[in-house]
Amino acid sequence: MKITDLLKQDTMILELEAEKKPEIIDELADKLDEAGRLHDKEEFKKAILAREEQGTTGIGEGVAIPHAKTAAVKEPAIAFARKKDGADYESLDGQPTYLFFMIAASEGADQAHLETLSSLSTLLMDENFREKLLQASSREEIAKLIDEKESDNKEDQEEEEAQQASQEESNEGDFVVAVTACATGIAHTYMAADKLKETAKEMGVNIKVETNGSSGVKNKLTQDDIDRAKGVIVASDISVETNRFRGKHVIQTPVAKGIHEPKKLIEQAVNQDAPVFEGEDDSEGEGSSMGGGEKTGFYKHLMNGVSNMLPFVVGGGILIALSFLWGIESENQLAQWLSTIGGGKAFFLMVPVLAGFIAQSIAGRPGLAPGMVGGLIATTTATENASGGSGFLGGLIAGFLAGYVVLLIQQALKNLPDSIDGLKPVLFYPVFGLLITGLIMITINPVLVSVYTFIQDWLEGLGSAGIIVGLIIGGMMAVDMGGPVNKAAYTFGLATLDAGNYAPIAAAMAGGMVPPLGMALATSIFKNKFTNQEKETGKTAYAMGASFITEGAIPFAAADPGRVIPASVIGSAITGGLVYLFGLELLAPHGGIFVIGTVQSEMIAKPLAILFYALAVIVGAIITAIIAGSLKKPIENR
Repeated sequence: MKITDLLKQDTMILELEAEKKPEIIDELADKLDEAGRLHDKEEFKKAILAREEQGTTGIGEGVAIPHAKTAAVKEPAIAFARKKDGADYESLDGQPTYLFFMIAASEGADQAHLETLSSLSTLLMDENFREKLLQASSREEIAKLIDEKESDNKEDQEEEEAQQASQEESNEGDFVVAVTACATGIAHTYMAADKLKETAKEMGVNIKVETNGSSGVKNKLTQDDIDRAKGVIVASDISVETNRFRGKHVIQTPVAKGIHEPKKLIEQAVNQDAPVFEGEDDSEGEGSSMGGGEKTGFYKHLMNGVSNMLPFVVGGGILIALSFLWGIESENQLAQWLSTIGGGKAFFLMVPVLAGFIAQSIAGRPGLAPGMVGGLIATTTATENASGGSGFLGGLIAGFLAGYVVLLIQQALKNLPDSIDGLKPVLFYPVFGLLITGLIMITINPVLVSVYTFIQDWLEGLGSAGIIVGLIIGGMMAVDMGGPVNKAAYTFGLATLDAGNYAPIAAAMAGGMVPPLGMALATSIFKNKFTNQEKETGKTAYAMGASFITEGAIPFAAADPGRVIPASVIGSAITGGLVYLFGLELLAPHGGIFVIGTVQSEMIAKPLAILFYALAVIVGAIITAIIAGSLKKPIENR
């Protein structure tokens, strides 16, 4: 796919009228909308402005590349405009901007589209090419210039790749590595990469640059690359994988610096003018010094534990659910094996894994072992006075405890002689980390068991008031559809499941199925209020909702959050309340319709329990569909 497949003559403006940034964005968005490339112009402009708030896309050298990836885009496209006397776009270099490329990427853009959109930024690094665009007399000439430049650029890239392979084989000269990434992964990511490579070539320095863009990781650094490099440049506005750089001199900087200060960054890397990266606070460092949008602190560490625990939860839970097909008291050998693998082994590891990866998020790899052992102590009898484990509560505390204990150990041992520095990760960190974390957990676990038991008893004693809990859990599952609020509700359900209370996880899964099912149903009922692309997305959302993948509603929520999110929260909350009203319980933590056979209730027979569970989900989905569909405007009126 060529750039001119996305940049057509009907999205070109030969002489821009606007003088200031907001008006320029309006004029370019109007052009895309007039050409039929957008579903919703206002939502698209919101996405463009949200990107500008993260940092201006006026990159300097007389160029601005405003861009956004959003469901408000009907089909991937580029709008071009120029202003020969220049305009104020709040450019990074403080100079007037003459050339404007507005990139509109759709939510479902495939890799070919994304790579084509991204390649535009690399062409604009050439000053001669920019001058030709400014002097072109017609839209046809502009299209021809872009086609010719893109063709030449591909030949240059092939030659450059061959040269880089030759340099890597020769091992001659200084060698540095870099990673570039920006918030949308469309423009700045590749411009920074090209500028670093171009400057390194002029300086006689060998460089390999990994790009983390919308189309995935390209030119990924190998461990051999990292080992050989004198220094590492991380030019990124988002979180990237950095633990692999432990022990190297790492420069962390915004992606814009990769575009405008490449020589300075390369010199720093070659001279090793940067601190040695130890890994214990890499993620938080990215979040603060590079301006990334990733959550840090408590939530970031918790989610690292939860995300690594989920494979044990999902795999183990579904195996347990399959074993129930033969009945809980079944003598069937396969059922017993499934129960042993899922419940006896996978579920047994849930809390230790949760604790281990929380600790790893805090302290790097040295935190993993103390965290896992602390989590294991939490879930088993620690003393004669403790009749059982402290479950998820103990696991959470063990994870954070182990992480910060290891950080303290690292701080305490930082002044040891260099001659025994290599013993830290293989001897001192694991020994002292395990010892201190283990002793503290053995001491406090009986108290945690008492607290955990109290919470468990309180939940079981809620009775009819539990409907309120169901409403809250169900509603939380739809607030951010896979985000922190959703994960908090789901984690609560897992914790109570581990404690033998199966109602919260039943409400969580039912509530989480509602948003995608509700929006899918809305696209089927209110056909005049959804675009063809949204209707196609709706078909997929049916399957995702049935499988308990709440994220299936995200395209709808991103395009119209003011209507979709409230409708989803109301529908999901009602579903959660109905689950509690019917006294329903779920024995599997994941799987959607595929584990509905594990639904049970002490109030009604199992067949009715399954029927009522399905009914609760359907009612919530219908309510969501009706509210969202009623609130949305017909396509022709937007």
